Amino acid sequence: MKVVVTGGAGFIGANLCRALVQAEEVTEVLVLDDVSTGFWSNLDGVPVDRVEASILDVAALQDCVNGADSVVHLAARPSVPRSIAQPVPSHEANATGTMNVLEAARHAGNCQVIVSSSSSVYGANPILPKHEDLAARPMSPYAASKLAAESYTLAWQHSYEMPTLAFRFFNVFGPLQAAGHAYAAVVPAFVAAALAGEPLVVHGDGTQSRDFTFVDTVCSVLTDAVLRRVSSPEPTNLAFGTRTTLLEVITLLEELLERPLAVQFTETRAGDVPHSQAANDRLRALFPDVQPVDLRTGLTATIAWFNSLAE
Repeated sequence: MKVVVTGGAGFIGANLCRALVQAEEVTEVLVLDDVSTGFWSNLDGVPVDRVEASILDVAALQDCVNGADSVVHLAARPSVPRSIAQPVPSHEANATGTMNVLEAARHAGNCQVIVSSSSSVYGANPILPKHEDLAARPMSPYAASKLAAESYTLAWQHSYEMPTLAFRFFNVFGPLQAAGHAYAAVVPAFVAAALAGEPLVVHGDGTQSRDFTFVDTVCSVLTDAVLRRVSSPEPTNLAFGTRTTLLEVITLLEELLERPLAVQFTETRAGDVPHSQAANDRLRALFPDVQPVDLRTGLTATIAWFNSLAE
């Protein structure tokens, strides 16, 4: 079985590659990445083929996808704030890029496509937990581009009878997730600041809540989806119904690090949703055996990875 991972040099992609190469059924893993946000070093020691190219390069993409049994499409231009600053590149990478991947898979023939959408598509819809039948109300260009990506994915399934699966990711965190840049996600930003003895920057009052999902859990679901060739005509939340405020994350980090942490509160960012929590009925129906890693265990592993960088 040949599996192509777009964005495979990124945080989730590189963790997924580690899981895929352990599966006996998988004989080849090919990573396509333009390393605009990922790093080839994330794949050090992982036996995968590497192609440095963009999903906007149609010819290079088609060459990679030819002969593939499955494509896990993780390549994207991430970050809500980045999309507000630069909306057009977000659309091109996330919407047009996804259509390019779907077309490459269609021309390759008999190729499953798994696409990463985002919980941000729920946006201004206040209902909790977020179930997939809720109206999507994107609050940022990033969220709109991800809604377009999953819509294309499901449309290609209906139009061309392609096996596809559109996952809505919720605040994935864990080892290999970079900090130290303006658009860093909250968990790596908090952990890096805490270990450096710097204040943890909180946008807003810290009562905003998220459904944090450890990357190993996400990769377990993605690998299972590839091996069983799972397909669904509807989007699927990939999270497990937890709801944790940023203040609670800080308290947990203080417990794990056994010391108080300085916190700096600043203005709320445009496009940020106040609360996020997934309904997981559809996920559980498709993947009944999945056992999610809890937040404390995931944070412990994340701290250990950050500490390893300093060794």
